[in-house]
Amino acid sequence: MFDRIAPRYDLLNRLLSGRRDVAWRNAMAQYLPAGERLLVLDLATGTADVLISLARRASRVQGGLGVDPAGAMLSLGQEKLAAKGLSGRFRLARGDAAAPPVAAASVDAVTIAFGIRNVADAPTALAEMHRVLKPGGRSIILEFSLPGNALFRRVYLLYFRHVLPRIGGLISGDPSAYRYLNATVEEFPYGEAFCELMREAGFREVTARPLTFGIATIYCGTK
Repeated sequence: MFDRIAPRYDLLNRLLSGRRDVAWRNAMAQYLPAGERLLVLDLATGTADVLISLARRASRVQGGLGVDPAGAMLSLGQEKLAAKGLSGRFRLARGDAAAPPVAAASVDAVTIAFGIRNVADAPTALAEMHRVLKPGGRSIILEFSLPGNALFRRVYLLYFRHVLPRIGGLISGDPSAYRYLNATVEEFPYGEAFCELMREAGFREVTARPLTFGIATIYCGTK
């Protein structure tokens, strides 16, 4: 599915979120652990937007690896990294978030944006994030959630269920992909329920920060 929508993926992210997706990814840099020359593993990296954001917002990120199963998304990500002069700093590879090709205790931060809900076994993916982190390293997860305010939530769900799928389907040429989006968001655990999944995977100091009235949330946990 992601290979099919890859050519319009970035455009639709910006359009459907009113460019809030850019601000949300930028906010992830605030949760990086202390230290210099940090190494990052970005799971479900897609077109490498998280790595590009970290490079722009945090010069102390030395480099890293982006992993994604969708080859068409990675091809676009490679082009973007090259255009920004970041090919020597980050590399991309095909792989699964539930089995990342990275040694234990080898990275300072693991990031994933809008991808954890697409993993077939989220608890396994969280355990793998914990495995590859160095002691004191952090997992930084950006994911959609649902607004807490009842009125705003009703308006948002109207947009999310009816308007967004039509626009996404029209522009991408793949209506099923954007019907899938709202279905997975509404079914996936968020807030304290997701924090508990992180704790069960071994993370401590787990926090959840709602963004834009709770449309998205940044979760952070320390190894």
